[in-house]
Amino acid sequence: MASDREKNSAVSAGVQQDDLTIPVIDFSSFLSGDSKTKQQTASAILHAFRTSGFLYLANAGISPITVQNVFAHSARFFDRPEQQKEALCWDTPESNRGYVRFGREKVTQSADPEEILRLRTANPDFKETMEIGREGVEGLPNKWPDCFDEEGREFTRVMQAFHDTCKDLHMQVMRAIALGMHYEETFFDDYTNVGDNTLRLLHYPPVLKSVFENNPDAVRAGPHSDYGSITLLFQDDIGGLEVKSPQNTWVRAVPIKDTIVVNAGDLLARWSNDTIKSTNHRVVQPPSASGSSTEGSDLYPTRYSVAYFCNPNFDKTIEVLPGTYADVSEKKYEPINSGDYLTMRLAATY
Repeated sequence: MASDREKNSAVSAGVQQDDLTIPVIDFSSFLSGDSKTKQQTASAILHAFRTSGFLYLANAGISPITVQNVFAHSARFFDRPEQQKEALCWDTPESNRGYVRFGREKVTQSADPEEILRLRTANPDFKETMEIGREGVEGLPNKWPDCFDEEGREFTRVMQAFHDTCKDLHMQVMRAIALGMHYEETFFDDYTNVGDNTLRLLHYPPVLKSVFENNPDAVRAGPHSDYGSITLLFQDDIGGLEVKSPQNTWVRAVPIKDTIVVNAGDLLARWSNDTIKSTNHRVVQPPSASGSSTEGSDLYPTRYSVAYFCNPNFDKTIEVLPGTYADVSEKKYEPINSGDYLTMRLAATY
């Protein structure tokens, strides 16, 4: 007999390769379905997080027009003169706000500063970013381009609104996880209601194909897992995101129109006593295809993406969740403060 998950009309095929499945899940079934449909969708989301750590979320309540507007403002921001961008530069892990120039960050699983320096020197990440935190944190203001011109002021308004929009989706996805784990739906609300999350705009510039041909270790963003609870990733149609499979291969998480890639992070894996997976992923050159814009060109094209890194409220203590262990001796992790954990991870990365 087919399982409830297999019969769930909210779940459809996404990516299936090398024992890795990244399903497409229709989130409207959770947001507006009846109690049975809602539970089935929540169970499917939890199953994806427990197996691959990744899923595509469709009909998540964020309009394609809103996303297109965010991408357009992101592209115009990265087109600004270097002097303007550097005036808004990222400074500390505690703040984690501002512009990050090419080569400054090296995402990696290593926590060894010397190893990170070696990796950054040998294979820098081919990207620049803009980090935006929640507004109103005393002593940690966002670094907005509103001082430059009207476009900068509109950028500020758009990104402030989008940060709030994604915060609401984070809360809803965590409610689905709660239901999937058979907690009360609002179990995580007190951990997500502040919005201590980071909106990251990413620009991967054109890269000579020879860079990748001459150096098989070259990447646009190195292999890593994310730090927090979940990540909401909005991709353009260029592609390049790859996810590590159980067979130790890299599988392309191809862009699927009007979906959001959602993956679990290290802190959620820790919180769940590793019953949820935080899976390594990277960004490499996009696939070559006949008739594509890269055919016959020496360059791989520009890629843009927008990541919303979700975290438990920074004042919260994260302890292994009830129901993920039979005996206290099976707890894999000691309690840790959410904000301290993220700062520690960021300090290693930069």
